[in-house]
Amino acid sequence: MKIKSITLHIISMPLKKPFVTHLQTVEKREGIIVEVQDTDGLIGLGEGVAFSSPWYTEETVKTSYHILKDVLIPLMNKEPFQHPEDIGKRFEGVRGNAMAKAALEMALWDLYARQQNAPLWKMIGGTRTKILAGAVVGANSLQEMVRQAEYLVEEGYQRIKVKISPGADVEIVKELRSCFPKLSLLADANSAYSLDDKSRLKALDEFGLEMIEQPLGVDDLVEHSLLQKELSTPICLDESIITSHDMRSAIYLNSCGVVNIKLGRVGGYTSALEIYRLCRENQIKVWCGGMIEFGVSRAHNLALATLDGFTIPGDISSSSKYWDEDIITSPIVVKNGVADRLDDPGIGVELNRKRLSEVTIGKEVFNQ
Repeated sequence: MKIKSITLHIISMPLKKPFVTHLQTVEKREGIIVEVQDTDGLIGLGEGVAFSSPWYTEETVKTSYHILKDVLIPLMNKEPFQHPEDIGKRFEGVRGNAMAKAALEMALWDLYARQQNAPLWKMIGGTRTKILAGAVVGANSLQEMVRQAEYLVEEGYQRIKVKISPGADVEIVKELRSCFPKLSLLADANSAYSLDDKSRLKALDEFGLEMIEQPLGVDDLVEHSLLQKELSTPICLDESIITSHDMRSAIYLNSCGVVNIKLGRVGGYTSALEIYRLCRENQIKVWCGGMIEFGVSRAHNLALATLDGFTIPGDISSSSKYWDEDIITSPIVVKNGVADRLDDPGIGVELNRKRLSEVTIGKEVFNQ
């Protein structure tokens, strides 16, 4: 792969509605759009999904930018390479910074697929034509959560994820289950609980949740294993799974029944595909998580979710859920709870240059 230039865009857009968790309320989303251009003029696209502050992981937009500029781009250029997996493996020598790694590696995968004139989903072995879609509700009041869920169900979403925390859990889940007795519901705790809260988490068993996502510490596997023995509801791990080594450890410990695979969290496709294969081999369910992304990352999520094992609806909502206008020319659309896979080369979307320019707050080009 002969690279001519890499362009980093720092962008910022207000959300249509604030996104509320016990950790943070997000009203404005910053991110990094990566363009990798080859010597023939083809461009691959990636997206850095770190937030402005380190509330989800330790990475931020600023730290990701630094790592991309000063570490990963020089490392990519150190030696020639033939395939994006070569870079995914090369980046393993850099500790942490998964979201920065993913941003560049995703762009290289997109470029590689475009060079083959093939959709990216085909290059990674995907087969699904329809992608099952879920969405997240988060608000400061139970009434608003119910209103959000009603709207999403009317839009055809097949799974609703609700944010919970101690003292804001059983009542919320009970009300949503009462309003939507047959809907697939999962509760996302974002590590709000400890083992001392076991009784509160066990109280959720009666509501038929599909899973409880990341109830305990962000880097924990052992206590999740202890908790899973006490719950009938499957535990889904999110923040705890960053590498394939983490996944193997979770399997040995029986820490979960489900894993949420996010390209940004695990460092890109090379790592995500390893984790996916381990889950398939060990009968652990998987689904594709979201990070309040712009259209580039959303299109990458669609490609990932074409893999056979992604049978649980993922956080793949329409672009219009979060943005008045996305940065891609053909916004992602969910109808009746599904999104169509994108069959054009690469991730199947192009940048809306006018919109990108409007929301860009910083830009730098690195000629190779």
